[in-house]
Amino acid sequence: MTRMVDIDVVVFDVLGTMVDEPTGLREAIREAVPTARAEYVEELLALWQTHVEIEQARIGRGDRVYANTQVIDREAAHRIADRAGVSGSTTIERLAAAGQRLQPWPDAAAGLADLATRYPVIGLSNASRAALLRLNEYAGLRWHLALSAEGARAYKPAAEVYKLAVEAAGCAPERILMVAAHAWDLRGAQAAGLRTAYVERPVGDPPASGDRFDGYATDLADLVRQL
Repeated sequence: MTRMVDIDVVVFDVLGTMVDEPTGLREAIREAVPTARAEYVEELLALWQTHVEIEQARIGRGDRVYANTQVIDREAAHRIADRAGVSGSTTIERLAAAGQRLQPWPDAAAGLADLATRYPVIGLSNASRAALLRLNEYAGLRWHLALSAEGARAYKPAAEVYKLAVEAAGCAPERILMVAAHAWDLRGAQAAGLRTAYVERPVGDPPASGDRFDGYATDLADLVRQL
């Protein structure tokens, strides 16, 4: 792990790293489609995740004008509703807001609070500003600053998103530690000049054999100990 004296600010990914996104979406789908069997719920979850991934990638390539996560999640919710035969605007809108009701990992709030006594901590998320506000409140995450990729009109791993954190931190990129459970996110941060630390999560994107991050932690408590 990078020595503490080398780090001025710690930046965290939120979705997947601090909150359990797949479980939250799965629970919202079960609520919207209460008769669905487990296998069908997984099919609908994959439909949602694939839609989000494809649309964010299209935006990244310039094939689609930027749309924030509230727009894309609403599209995903309508796809789920069409596939499952769900009707009713209230049900669909509640499903569309599932990303604002995600449970934190058990160590998230305490780990964040502990680090916040030592460093300025910033949340950096692909979630829209409004969605991030409500998600942080729901999950009990308390940041010194929470930044949405909406400010860059892009999605991680686009360099513009990490630049938001660098500008907010007011220090050199190499004095900022980016923490995430997604290797793809950390690669983007590395390309922008940030230090990186991978934290293990059941739903994360593990490092590949060629990845070389500054730190590896089993959970946030481990990260705190290493810092």
